[in-house]
Amino acid sequence: MVRALAFSAFLLSSLLAASAQAPAPSGASVRMTEAQLRETLTGFVKSLAAPTPLTRKLARWESGICPLTVGQPPAAASFINGQLHAIAAAAGAPIDAKPDCTPNIEIVFTTTPQALLDNVRAHDPDYLGYATGSAQKNKLATVTRPIQAWYATETRDLRGISRIDSDQPKGEGITLPCFTCAGRGGGAPEYLPNARYATVTGNHLSDGTRSAFHHILIVVDPGKLAGQEISPLADYIAMLALAQLNAPDACQQLPSVADILTSGCAWKVTGMTQTDLAFLRGLYKMNPEASLATQQSEIAGRMKDTMGR
Repeated sequence: MVRALAFSAFLLSSLLAASAQAPAPSGASVRMTEAQLRETLTGFVKSLAAPTPLTRKLARWESGICPLTVGQPPAAASFINGQLHAIAAAAGAPIDAKPDCTPNIEIVFTTTPQALLDNVRAHDPDYLGYATGSAQKNKLATVTRPIQAWYATETRDLRGISRIDSDQPKGEGITLPCFTCAGRGGGAPEYLPNARYATVTGNHLSDGTRSAFHHILIVVDPGKLAGQEISPLADYIAMLALAQLNAPDACQQLPSVADILTSGCAWKVTGMTQTDLAFLRGLYKMNPEASLATQQSEIAGRMKDTMGR
């Protein structure tokens, strides 16, 4: 445990030092006002992190992460898992350190990624994430990037009851009284066999529900990553494994490891940046039951404090 904490501290200090060397975008102001900085950080959070479809909140790990990397030599797989553990520890994410833990983050290196996703689509569709209808599921199961992640999330209510986010009927059912039968001789209650229910506060700012990761599948096509070094790729994979990212179609507003595979950005990023770590730490300290706008604002505020402004 002492060695693990020491390694995490060393990694964090090294990443902060490295990110400080990232060049500012051309034409950018050297200093911002407090309001400008807060606006920029909030914009970064909104651009980077995707909310879950059901709760429209940001998901994070609430159970300990247990990564499994396959398709690489043992030394490389161990490095990727170790990097993920270290960054998770620096961010404050929970870690399952048991040697026989059940993997909930599967990192698969394969030169036939679409065949893999076709198999997942056919046999484990919930691992693709929440979707309704065959067309949405087929689109979700399409490989479009050399490194891509699929997020299976779950929703937890005020009583801690957790349900995987899926459009498949779970058969829980709920019986509703006939509220419109008064004065008409009564009537039989209505039973909804596939209804879902959750205990909430009724407060719109913090309703008592939260989104958490249940399983993350990350597929890497090494055939499309010629010349890429393993260390920055491991950082990128760690970012995908700890936060649900929007599809990185454009450069981020601030230096981020999410830009590693994005061309034409104003800065060259070689790994996890100070901004990324501040975001992850904010994500794992935010109020998970708050509304999306409140979560985004809280993360931006924590980032501002973490980055020394």
